[in-house]
Amino acid sequence: MSRVQLALNVNDIDEAVTFYTALFGTGPAKRKPGYANFAIAEPPLKLVLLENPGQGGTLNHLGVEVADADAVDAEQARLAQAGLAAVDERDTTCCYARQDKFWVTGAPGGERWEIYTVLEDSATFWGPDDEQRSDAIQAELDGVPAGQATQCCGGPQAASAGEPASSSACCG
Repeated sequence: MSRVQLALNVNDIDEAVTFYTALFGTGPAKRKPGYANFAIAEPPLKLVLLENPGQGGTLNHLGVEVADADAVDAEQARLAQAGLAAVDERDTTCCYARQDKFWVTGAPGGERWEIYTVLEDSATFWGPDDEQRSDAIQAELDGVPAGQATQCCGGPQAASAGEPASSSACCG
């Protein structure tokens, strides 16, 4: 099973969950502070909402969720054959899930596309003790020195830490 993922920045997560529940006729598959995702059967869509006040209505990132790690590998090989570069990110935690994924670089409009599979749920947005381990990946995607990349996908940790939520790192 594959489905397109659309990750949106929203100003108010509760208001957005209410709206998208009514729009698609189903509630979120996962709901955490500042985060919700919907696994919509028809049309096949993974809708991810990330609370980033002041960024509402903007695209966070795009993706394709695939069935398993073998499908991630197959897609990465296929895209490499097509000449598209990828930034590997395996056994990583993001968006309350441990994932195997890679990011496709070089989209004409600068959009960020991830091809991923969920290995298991996580109690934290980023990983053990909610640490962010994606600076090196984001730096590679952005072409900036490691440690200077902004937080991938914004997320509730940026807002709760009093930092401005940014979607410019991995989530164009």
